[in-house]
Amino acid sequence: MQSFSSDGVQLAFIDLAPTNDVPKGETIVLVHGFGSSHMVNWVNTQWTKTLTHAGYRVVALDNRGHGQSEKLYDPAAYSSQIMAEDVRRLMDHLDIPHAFVMGYSMGARISAHLALAHPDRVRALLLGGLGIHLVEGVGLPLGIADAMEAPSLDVLTDPMQRMFRAFADATKSDLRALAACIRGSRQTLSAQEVGRITLPTLVSVGTKDDVAGSGPELADLIPGAESFAIEGRDHNLAVGDKSHKQAVLDFLTRL
Repeated sequence: MQSFSSDGVQLAFIDLAPTNDVPKGETIVLVHGFGSSHMVNWVNTQWTKTLTHAGYRVVALDNRGHGQSEKLYDPAAYSSQIMAEDVRRLMDHLDIPHAFVMGYSMGARISAHLALAHPDRVRALLLGGLGIHLVEGVGLPLGIADAMEAPSLDVLTDPMQRMFRAFADATKSDLRALAACIRGSRQTLSAQEVGRITLPTLVSVGTKDDVAGSGPELADLIPGAESFAIEGRDHNLAVGDKSHKQAVLDFLTRL
């Protein structure tokens, strides 16, 4: 792991060279979801292996409050705009003028904000695990923050609260930092703002995902965007699905 300072916040990241004998000369930046990390979201699911074997340079960070990055406890430190600037500063740190940017769930929300604020830095946008809730929703329910602050998993009865708390416990996350993140990263984009994203865009959502909202509805708002249905997968299992990986590789090949 390496680290850098993003406006005074220490963030961890990995920078992997392509393992293909014929590198594509392109970089893809990966932005993980809430309560996850670069390791859980991208390495354990074989995304980094898939992409480096396909000839891409792969950069993936641990978002602030997550993984090996600095933990902050003020919700104001976790706005989607601030976390989008973390990604932009990482690209600056590595002298990457532009890259493919792929985010999952909260990471997709961050990536969309990055694409809107800095379209010249994003070669193409890959949004996984986030559909129309980018516009119509404000992120995960606030009850997830309450779940992070509960004394234990045993006192929770709501299935979604239990799912996210169990995941956070399994990854040994900083629960207080995650509660602040949920409360601070609740920025939507309007339909008009999404319509200003004119980059090549792929929206991929599981057909059993009850968190993301409709992928096709979001894709319809983004000029020229494509939608891919990850068949039979819920929000968690869609991440590393083989058909999802192939759809992303096929999309990138067409650019």
